[in-house]
Amino acid sequence: MCGIVGYIGNQDAKEILVKGLEKLEYRGYDSSGVALLNDSGLHVYKEQGRIAALREVIDEQEQAKVGIGHTRWATHGKPSRRNAHPHLSNSGRFTIVHNGVIENYEELKARYLLDIPFASDTDTEVIVQLMDKWVESGVAVENAFRQLFLEIKGSYAVALLDNQDLETIYVGKNKSPLLIGLGQDFHVIASDALAMLQVTNQFVELMDEEIVILRQTSKRITNLSGEIVQRRPFYVKLDASDIEKGPYPHYMLKEIDEQPVVIRKVISKYQDITGDLVIDSHIRAHIQKADRIYIIACGTSYHAGLVGKQLMEKIADIPVETHIASEFLYNRPLLSVNPLFIFISQSGETADSRGVLVAMKQLGHITLTITNVPGSTLSREATYTLLTHAGPEIAVASTKAYTAQIAVLAILAFDSARAKGIKVDVNPVHELSIAANAMEIMINHKEVMEEVVWQYVNTSRNCFFIGRGVDYYACLEGALKLKEISYIQAEGFPGGELKHGTIALIEEGTPVIALVTQAHVRANIRSNVQEVKARGAHVCMISIEGIEEKEDHIILPAVHEWLTPLVSVVPLQLIAYYAALYRGCDVDKPRNLAKSVTVE
Repeated sequence: MCGIVGYIGNQDAKEILVKGLEKLEYRGYDSSGVALLNDSGLHVYKEQGRIAALREVIDEQEQAKVGIGHTRWATHGKPSRRNAHPHLSNSGRFTIVHNGVIENYEELKARYLLDIPFASDTDTEVIVQLMDKWVESGVAVENAFRQLFLEIKGSYAVALLDNQDLETIYVGKNKSPLLIGLGQDFHVIASDALAMLQVTNQFVELMDEEIVILRQTSKRITNLSGEIVQRRPFYVKLDASDIEKGPYPHYMLKEIDEQPVVIRKVISKYQDITGDLVIDSHIRAHIQKADRIYIIACGTSYHAGLVGKQLMEKIADIPVETHIASEFLYNRPLLSVNPLFIFISQSGETADSRGVLVAMKQLGHITLTITNVPGSTLSREATYTLLTHAGPEIAVASTKAYTAQIAVLAILAFDSARAKGIKVDVNPVHELSIAANAMEIMINHKEVMEEVVWQYVNTSRNCFFIGRGVDYYACLEGALKLKEISYIQAEGFPGGELKHGTIALIEEGTPVIALVTQAHVRANIRSNVQEVKARGAHVCMISIEGIEEKEDHIILPAVHEWLTPLVSVVPLQLIAYYAALYRGCDVDKPRNLAKSVTVE
């Protein structure tokens, strides 16, 4: 969601900060700003909208060797220049950027700040005004900064400047991700390493309730009790081509095209020396002991989890429940005696999933994270991690992370079945390779999906997706992709559920995309198609070789029925892409959405 950058060193901070913010655009935001501190004082620039708008208001002549920056995704207060970060204290001495939510900000205002006028509608401003008040009363700056985090409840990643101190950035972290980047005679701050790969690839993770006193050539990390924390840095190994669009007009299209390569990479990462697909033996042992698996996720990852449920139950004969994290957190079901929890998250920073993770760890349960980001919060805090190896995913609407998650879940299911002695007459390497080839074939026929958009959904205000079994789960993801980036109101339904209410919305010309890749329900879903056609629906039929019929519009190459979601989602992703493109929408940065959802 929101993104933070900071720099203190011997170079001009301005361009480093702005370029860093540009690299964080993929996280989603509605305003941005920077604060530069130099001998002439503090200089704050902020603007609603894209980073390009911020660039227009920054004084290019202003030089500074220390500064902080922020991209905001609104939580408290509407998107506006007034509510954009950085925020200043009443005296103008302190400046802050903040990611997260201060849950007790109203209580803090009532207790300490009734006599202080506020310049914004944000919860963040409470932090900087408290800092100002306490320092004016005689509290030392570092002590006041530490006191903040003993009072605050909620999530925060904070960077603060004192305009009477050109040599220090004060940093604090709880629940929201934040890294310290290390360089030769400089340090940086970043919510995501991608933001500062321009200057360093060496970073130190910050843990919850830690504070950093950051200077040009030193850093001091302490906990809230003041105890010094020592932690080794880690190195980020990314090729520049991984985070650039190259010849593609949009990151989303690039990432759709990368999916076959990602599936092959997942295969290679989980192969042992004999060529078998295997997972960590400790994970395997815990899965064998579990009487039930609970998959916890949000959005696209939740849809991957629904497919994962099918895979684990059908292949490994293990009962599985898939839950939306935000619901599970506050409406927990009755748990089995010996559960194992799997958390799926592209970023590994999803706040709702982390809330469940923390609660389940407190109960002593084994936890496993499936994520694309090593060292992320969910990865770090879970008992075990399986990486999806999808590479950086920049477009807000997830594509390759979704299919990578399904591939890893398939490998987990096959490995678990083998460990339990269940005979599966399937070579998983072979079948996943066939699926990767089939995905490639669909990608190479983009013009078919482009034509579908023109024929069915380009001018429509709504669209329905129907399928049965695992096709229903793919329909949920297809509908989510379409609504995310084209703003067409789209819903996925089990085919048999239409007549229990939703068919009332079908009228002349309503677009319906029907998916049939499962032989045992093909007659049922085709019957559902006839029902909506009889009400005037304009139906696009997507089927698979072996059960296709002459009038079907898109025919997928044949793959094993367990792995059809890897292939069927590709045309749905491309339909969403072309619908957004032809409606003039921002494909990579859809309105109101964020890539990394770090608030509940």
